[in-house]
Amino acid sequence: MSQLNIWTTKGLQEILLQRKHIFLAYLRVYLLSQPIEIPVNPQSQFMGLPDPLKVSVDLPVLSDRTFAQRKQQLEKLEPPLHPELEELQSAIASLSISQPVAKQLDDDIKIFLGWSSDKLIKQPDPNLAWINDIASLGDRSIELDEGKNNYQAGTDFEIIARRSLDFLGFKVEENYKGGAGGLDLFCSQPYPLVCECKAGKSIPGRAVEELDRIGKRHLKENYLQAVKLIIGPGKPTKNLKESAEISKISIINAITLQKLVEFKAKYPGAINLVELQQYLEPGQIDYRIDEYIDKAEREIKLRSQIITVVKELSEQDNQSSKATHQSFTVTETRVHYNATHNPRLNDEVVYDLLIELSSPLTGYLGRIKGSDLNSDRFYFLRDLPIN
Repeated sequence: MSQLNIWTTKGLQEILLQRKHIFLAYLRVYLLSQPIEIPVNPQSQFMGLPDPLKVSVDLPVLSDRTFAQRKQQLEKLEPPLHPELEELQSAIASLSISQPVAKQLDDDIKIFLGWSSDKLIKQPDPNLAWINDIASLGDRSIELDEGKNNYQAGTDFEIIARRSLDFLGFKVEENYKGGAGGLDLFCSQPYPLVCECKAGKSIPGRAVEELDRIGKRHLKENYLQAVKLIIGPGKPTKNLKESAEISKISIINAITLQKLVEFKAKYPGAINLVELQQYLEPGQIDYRIDEYIDKAEREIKLRSQIITVVKELSEQDNQSSKATHQSFTVTETRVHYNATHNPRLNDEVVYDLLIELSSPLTGYLGRIKGSDLNSDRFYFLRDLPIN
């Protein structure tokens, strides 16, 4: 007895005793482009549409591939592919109405199971709205601040910079919170990072000397081994840039910090802080951070393309009426990828990507383990959307 329907075994047996035969009709459900309101008449058993309704096939609730899979599972009375996940989804469905965390988990499970599309528009997380204020708090104009002195403006930017570094994955030590003669920010992990925050229209010319003096006072010999960073507004003067290069201090604008945090919010696992360290060179390095973000975006796009390739191979097999569990070798994936993308990849690169994407921590693909690279097989689970 399949668990993909609403009947119990007992209930179905009673229907069969009464009617002898059951006829099944498969109905494809599509989303409406716009919601409609239907007046309810309590005296009638039916609700009529106020106007003729045009339904487009552009917005199916289930994709062609998923619909074909579910149809086949019902016809062959196959058990669910992921019974534990389906049971979990049923358990949290009622909670998702009132609890945002439960709703997010419910949505993720339904996407994983193929019950909904991850291409649906996602609402912005209200808990991340602060990210939009990073640049404005750093590149502030005193004329726009009502009743706010320079000290308070600087404190506001230091607080949001601290929150930003913590969000990026640095371990920000609470013992360092700026103030007169204090060190604005110190991060101990994954490597020592000393940070000076400057809010206003430009970075003061003495900023490098101040950071060197205060950093050495608080961190002693550990200051020399730390990565040193100034975050502030405007374009550094020639003298400031030269001083930063001599003292091996990096300088970035507040908008560059905001770009990093926005990228982290968009792709939570995309920023590798150890790799980012290689881009924290002396001098003004906004362009280097942009290079790092561009590189990370290209890597994400490549992974999204590999996932799409496996999905396309699965859909081709569905159209050929093959088995529900389509899985593909590294070579099959590589050939399909290279037919439509450049630069071309070899089997070793594709295999590494497939292994990464089929990890339980990512879950974009599934893996049927073989004895080596040539015998491992992979199948599609969920998309990695690129916005």
